Amino acid sequence: MLNDILDFVPEIPVAEWVETVTDTITDWFAFLFDPVKEHFGSFMEWSSEMLMQVPAVIIILIVAVLAFFLSGKKIGLAAFSIVGLWFIYNQGYWEHLMSTFTLVLIASLLSVIIGVPFGILMSKSKTAEAIITPILDFMQTMPAFVYLIPAVAFFGIGMVPGVFASLIFATPPTVRFTNLGIRQVSKELVEASDAFGSTGSQKLFKVELPMAKATIMAGINQTVMLSLSMVVIASMIGAPGLGREVLSSLQRAQVGTGFVAGVGIVILAIVIDRFTQTVNSKKD
Repeated sequence: MLNDILDFVPEIPVAEWVETVTDTITDWFAFLFDPVKEHFGSFMEWSSEMLMQVPAVIIILIVAVLAFFLSGKKIGLAAFSIVGLWFIYNQGYWEHLMSTFTLVLIASLLSVIIGVPFGILMSKSKTAEAIITPILDFMQTMPAFVYLIPAVAFFGIGMVPGVFASLIFATPPTVRFTNLGIRQVSKELVEASDAFGSTGSQKLFKVELPMAKATIMAGINQTVMLSLSMVVIASMIGAPGLGREVLSSLQRAQVGTGFVAGVGIVILAIVIDRFTQTVNSKKD
């Protein structure tokens, strides 16, 4: 009887609506998606190939030197970077590492470029915050695999849809932390800048953003980590790199190969995480 009450309303064709909207967007914006897929994809492949042309020992030494100075001339991070990157090279995954790094770097940069302005907008407008917050909630709670569907529909397979999916999944922390950081700036400092006749842009770039940089950098750190977490998932739609090796090992039940590729991802994650954290601590 109770089920009859629920069945009174016919099934809402949400799936059909979503497919119609997706097909419509794909058709209408094909003039935009096709050039992005072609040219941006070519740029990413070129970037990855350029990194592969650099001798591995040079990249390892550069990373070690940067780690040494960023960590306050402490040897720990530099030593870990040398050993970890050498291990990846020793296992024959260096080229996969470069592809993974390219994907993570570009996805993270795009997320920051998009996320920081939206975070500033949220901090300045309660209306914008009310509109953007539910969208961020949706982006963060939707399973990451779902983002692969529109990514493939819009851009086919390869690195570009992988970046697109990572972009959606990884942008919210930067937006939220930028908004939070600016809102936490002391009201006395803001009032003082107003008293000295600062313009809106002067107040933003000389007071609010510098005071909020620690919080914003924490958001950027989370964005980079989320981009890296999408590496394996993006490999399901053709994105190259260590994630593809993990997926291939899973499909073939090759435990050892999958473990080594997974360790490579962990090493890259630790190095990137420590780099972003030390950059943040040096600016405090």
